[in-house]
Amino acid sequence: MVQGNSGEVRDVIVIGGGPAGATVAALLAEYGHDVLLLEREILPRHHVGESLIPAANSVLARLGLIDELRQSSFPRKYSVQFVGDSGRPSAPFYFDDLDPLGLGYTWQVVRGDFDRMLVGRAEQLGADVRTGTRVHCIDFSKEGITSVSAKASGELSELNCRVLIDASGQTCFLANRMGLRVSDPDLKNGTVWTWYRGAERDPGRDEGATIIYSAADRKSWFWSIPLPDDTVSIGCTGAMDHMFGSGLSAKNVLSRELAKCPALSDRLKDATQSMPVRSTRDFSYRSKRAAGDGWVLVGDASGFIDPVYSSGVFLALKSAEFAADAIHAGLKRDDLSARQLGSWKAEYDKGVEHFRRLVYAFYDPDFSFGDFLQQYPEYRTDLTNLLIGNVFSPNAGRMFEVLPINKPRHV
Repeated sequence: MVQGNSGEVRDVIVIGGGPAGATVAALLAEYGHDVLLLEREILPRHHVGESLIPAANSVLARLGLIDELRQSSFPRKYSVQFVGDSGRPSAPFYFDDLDPLGLGYTWQVVRGDFDRMLVGRAEQLGADVRTGTRVHCIDFSKEGITSVSAKASGELSELNCRVLIDASGQTCFLANRMGLRVSDPDLKNGTVWTWYRGAERDPGRDEGATIIYSAADRKSWFWSIPLPDDTVSIGCTGAMDHMFGSGLSAKNVLSRELAKCPALSDRLKDATQSMPVRSTRDFSYRSKRAAGDGWVLVGDASGFIDPVYSSGVFLALKSAEFAADAIHAGLKRDDLSARQLGSWKAEYDKGVEHFRRLVYAFYDPDFSFGDFLQQYPEYRTDLTNLLIGNVFSPNAGRMFEVLPINKPRHV
């Protein structure tokens, strides 16, 4: 912390204590910087997005959390499987030797507990974490210093920093205020989800698999994510007008769509719903810029892609890691320019684009991964690598040389 004309000035203030915010705070604190993290909720809090992908393991290892995850009750996820509109399942895509740490698995997490684990690690590494603190406005008018007005327990305070990191998730605190958010017109979807207890599971290492189901009319798809305590997260995603155009409640929308997916509804026939059905709009978007002089966007505050491949938490962790290294270098050199703070974004965007192209393929009604692999079996490893999240590795996009990508027609 340094003294400025505005009083104490922290090196970094982070808005948001989700995976992106906690990770960037932890890594910058580990580098020795003075970091303040502001989270508006009291942790733990419920959040959708429970399925990790193996590429997240490398960031979790850097955070020193692999042993804690191994000892947790979170189910181990060894594979992902797809069930088509006919009800026929694909062969599982096993991670085995392709994941970065060689574990062959990752985890299905309860986000309240997982996010609290990440925030706890940030505190252990020296970050000052304040929950129940809502940011109200930002002032960039002071040269080299950003002022943040935040309220906690009804008391408003002004905080100052050299670098402001927006990790506010889909709230997009800075991007919305700066007019930087741009929606993907081809991916305007909505989701309903809930938890069940007592659903049928597969045996052995397939018990922890994520399974993606297509409804019979291919107008929606489901996730099935096993969680601790015999709980499974069930969600359904489809185009906004299809999901919510009828004016039905979220509960009735889920019931309607489950009736069109017997492969999944059969697994739930003896299960009991254990949480109210919730809904959200999964509008995919990106930010025109991810950094400016003295500020950075990470995680969903920078962009969001459809949840079908469970890429959200991984991209939050990875963008935070990239940004932390760039911010650390900038603080060391006293270069907090947009160019330095956003120097990671070009490489990151290349990986994100691989996920985006996979999403477009999934929603193309004329495309089937099963048919593609029958025609090009040599690309099964390439596809598995993308599903694992190895989107930043050399030749990650090799299969797109033969994979036709058309923008979705049903959204």
